[in-house]
Amino acid sequence: MNSPKLRSLLLVSILSALALSGCGSIESAAQQDCTSIGWNIGSQGYNDCYKARLYERKLDYSLPPGDKPSPSLL
Repeated sequence: MNSPKLRSLLLVSILSALALSGCGSIESAAQQDCTSIGWNIGSQGYNDCYKARLYERKLDYSLPPGDKPSPSLL
């Protein structure tokens, strides 16, 4: 592990694993919201609820119009 190449490869792999672990978080949270209020997965009410909650959550986490993303310090 003394090689700088190995250290950078390890760092990149850890960061990519962390980034990929958060990919399904919005979708899974929307699914949890709809199942927690009693909708059964696959029903029409569940599908409508899921689409609405997914849209709301994407709006919550999106940047305001005209705002430019800034680089993260992490």
